[in-house]
Amino acid sequence: MRNWLLPEYVEDILPVEAFHIEIVRRQVIDLLLVNGYQQVIPPLLEYVESLLSGSGSDMDLQMFKVIDQLSGRMMGLRADMTPQVARIDAHLLNCAGITRLCYVNSVLHTVPSGITQTREPLQIGAELYGHSGLESDLEVQRLMLQCLSVSGVGEIQLDLGHVAVFRGLIKGAGISRELETELFSVLRAKDVSTLQELCIKLPKHTREALMLLPDLYGDKKILTHAGERLPDYPEIKTALNELNTIEEELKPTVDKISFDLADLRGYHYHTGIVFAAYASGCSNAVALGGRYDEIGKAFGRARPATGFSMDLRELSKLVKPKAYPKGIRAPFQKKDTELEAKIEQLRKAGHIVIMELPGQNNESLNCDRQLVLHNGQWIVAEI
Repeated sequence: MRNWLLPEYVEDILPVEAFHIEIVRRQVIDLLLVNGYQQVIPPLLEYVESLLSGSGSDMDLQMFKVIDQLSGRMMGLRADMTPQVARIDAHLLNCAGITRLCYVNSVLHTVPSGITQTREPLQIGAELYGHSGLESDLEVQRLMLQCLSVSGVGEIQLDLGHVAVFRGLIKGAGISRELETELFSVLRAKDVSTLQELCIKLPKHTREALMLLPDLYGDKKILTHAGERLPDYPEIKTALNELNTIEEELKPTVDKISFDLADLRGYHYHTGIVFAAYASGCSNAVALGGRYDEIGKAFGRARPATGFSMDLRELSKLVKPKAYPKGIRAPFQKKDTELEAKIEQLRKAGHIVIMELPGQNNESLNCDRQLVLHNGQWIVAEI
């Protein structure tokens, strides 16, 4: 038995769940394709340097690493497909204009991101390269909401943030890189007491602004409050204006919009607006995304970029599954061309047709209809 056990937080996907996930996958991919997002399939593993490009240390601890027996170099099993897609855009496609790409495949994490989550998420997402304006941010966010909607997810809450708020405070106060790292960690953990200790020696206006960030969560009134209380830095004003514009544009298409100005998820590679979608029945975000204009720099082109990703496994759990389809049982007949033609016709029409095998127990076929010979013709009849 021990030889058959899977590692912790790794599991098989059995037929009924696999069928359900596949339906959701097709719906999302079809939607991305008709919106002009071309699908790519990056390799499962490549050199570590490439997989970590632009993502700082965020992905390093999440990545399984192996030694390449051919080159002796360190390779990694991807923990996120975004750097791979950025490499494809920058190095392989090398398009001067706008590029829209999508993807779906497994990624591997050394530890799960939550106690109920797998170490092998099935990541699906879309990325837009070559445009730096809010129009592309809006396109990607609308597309994410449409993907959730077409999957059957309802009552979506969209959380918006902007890393330029925190970056503006750091830059305006001339805070050292070491202290910035500490402040980032405590803000991300919402550790207000430690934040207060770190801010003691900072100028009053900077201290008050940083202490205010964890409380800047809520509806649109938060933006007004932030504009009144935060320092009048250009980066912060621009960030608040962008968030206000996004809210105005998306308000008719989403159930609820909230703001979190202390959301520093992906801070090391995101450069602008960040967003997360939540749905009832799930405590974690069902989709994440944001702007990351510098991620392609390591590949020779620091193109503007924005995108989102979702875990198909988590997404499928929020959608009521359809019953696994029943098939049509066909009798075992040797060299019956008419029967073979009828089976081919039914399969082309999308029906499941399962041929009996000699000595097989018919109850194992999962069929509710059968092919029977009636007046010299094969017809479908109820069992």
